[in-house]
Amino acid sequence: MKALVLLSALLAHAPAAATPPAGATPAVQTGRPAPVVWASLSPQERAAFITQEAALPLRERLLRVSERFLGTPYVHSPLGEGRGVDPDPPFRLDAVDCLTFVEQALAMSLANAEAEVPTLLERLRYASTPAYENRNHLMEAQWLPNNQRKGFLVDVTRRYGGEDTVRVQKTLTPLTWTSRSSQALGLPKTHQPRGTYGLNMIPLERVMAHARQVPSGTILIVLREDLPLKATRVTHLGFVVQKGRRTWLRHARRGVDGNGRVVDEDLETFLARNAKYDKWKVSGVSLYEPHLPEAGGGELVRSP
Repeated sequence: MKALVLLSALLAHAPAAATPPAGATPAVQTGRPAPVVWASLSPQERAAFITQEAALPLRERLLRVSERFLGTPYVHSPLGEGRGVDPDPPFRLDAVDCLTFVEQALAMSLANAEAEVPTLLERLRYASTPAYENRNHLMEAQWLPNNQRKGFLVDVTRRYGGEDTVRVQKTLTPLTWTSRSSQALGLPKTHQPRGTYGLNMIPLERVMAHARQVPSGTILIVLREDLPLKATRVTHLGFVVQKGRRTWLRHARRGVDGNGRVVDEDLETFLARNAKYDKWKVSGVSLYEPHLPEAGGGELVRSP
């Protein structure tokens, strides 16, 4: 049976959007045809694209790589280890969820050649040897701190949020791991993080006041209120895209009846919809800048 990924499982509790999503388009309107999606390219074409783009600045590569995911179907937890607890493939381009879209776009953008993509993706997704129990399942406790230590991410929330930025935290206790959603991860006790993890956050009502300052390619992470029985506050993420006079969020969005896909959605529309969630309120967002680790960096960090 396919293992559940907590981030995707938690999204199941959020209201699903109608299709097509209000305020969303298959791509930002640029006056040119949308690029061919990755799943339509041959392995040779994909390899050539990655090699040709390698000389570009990382921010530009991220935009060009992530753009080729537009229209890609949303599928719950599409990646696994290819064996064991989660036998789903470790890499695929025909389906993504919000996290695997970001992870694969990052790995493909950081690579100088296609042969480097699998290794980069493993370093992003796992704290140590690639295995289900070593996967960075929890954003605050694993995915974010591990990838910051490895040099892939830099927290830029305060840089762009200024004085509006507040410090928040997520606390994981033994009680957290008794809930149904936490147990759904199927992690052994030795791999169940415990402790308090801090994050910088721009409150939801102040995000648009700073949105235009955030560069394209920045990762935007959605935080909800801290509930003791939830193992994370993070329920969504995507890339900021600045186009014309508007700020967009490029993200894999769930839809009704399996019609979700990767879209560019007006950020103000996205935030307004999130502000309406009342069962588990959205608190704000955090911002992270992708980086290519320095030589010798990117060491694996084991989960507590």
